[in-house]
Amino acid sequence: MSEPRMQKAALASSLFKIGALRFGRFTLASGKTSSYYLNLRVVPSDPKVYSFVIQAYRRLAESVGKSEFDVVAGVATAGIAFSAPLAFLLEKPMVYVRSEEKGHGLGGLVEGAVSPGFRALMVDDLVTTGGSMLLAVEALRRVGCRVDDALVLVDRQEGGAPNLLRKGVRLHAFANVRELADVIYRSKKVTKKEYGAVLRQVEGAA
Repeated sequence: MSEPRMQKAALASSLFKIGALRFGRFTLASGKTSSYYLNLRVVPSDPKVYSFVIQAYRRLAESVGKSEFDVVAGVATAGIAFSAPLAFLLEKPMVYVRSEEKGHGLGGLVEGAVSPGFRALMVDDLVTTGGSMLLAVEALRRVGCRVDDALVLVDRQEGGAPNLLRKGVRLHAFANVRELADVIYRSKKVTKKEYGAVLRQVEGAA
């Protein structure tokens, strides 16, 4: 097994072990039903898994190239837990993008010091259709930042990558949900029926 596949297998097993990845039938916040549930907000609660995940983000950022961006921009709220330690490791400034403007102070969506012309590397936990990430891209561009690349740990494969690309943003995902489900199924931790439901969900969103 190649090193990238080993890393993805380790991620899948770790997320499943800590309950961040579950299979079954779930109702999402949007009201849609899903054959799996992915909650990466629990990752920082496990130091070993958190460390592994931050190193995964670091590899993604280095594949983009440290010279290709000036600031790491986290997408609130889940993205902040990953963007902050990543920026520290890379010795880069870090800002974050709110989901809505404050009703006090200076208002605005971007928190932190940015200057027109800054190249921002956007960081979030996962991507589905890319809606929240696209809002963050717009907010960063309004304050004069250039956004060409975005990092996520997991791509749910429901249109996020092509939607971002249409706005000029390349998505870099450490793994996609099909790869994670494949690892868990091969390890006999989910049934064939549960695995098939995930595949149908991904294929139906394509």
